[in-house]
Amino acid sequence: MASFYDEIEIEDMEFDEDEQVYTYPCPCGDKFTIYMDELRDGEDVARCPSCSLIIRVIYDPDEFADEEDQESTFQVESTITVA
Repeated sequence: MASFYDEIEIEDMEFDEDEQVYTYPCPCGDKFTIYMDELRDGEDVARCPSCSLIIRVIYDPDEFADEEDQESTFQVESTITVA
């Protein structure tokens, strides 16, 4: 079982749109990072590349679902007919 330095809400993290990464300051001076792809895959652990600390990211996985998943769900729902 991992020991987390802290649990941080995604709203408290900074988002870099170009890199598609969320960051949060680490006590060592670097930044914890977690990428959008990791969030879409259900990952909730952000790591610092300079030290061994990790944080748990608190977020709603539904807000990070793949657009493809949302489109296929919409297509399935739109094809259902009521007899």
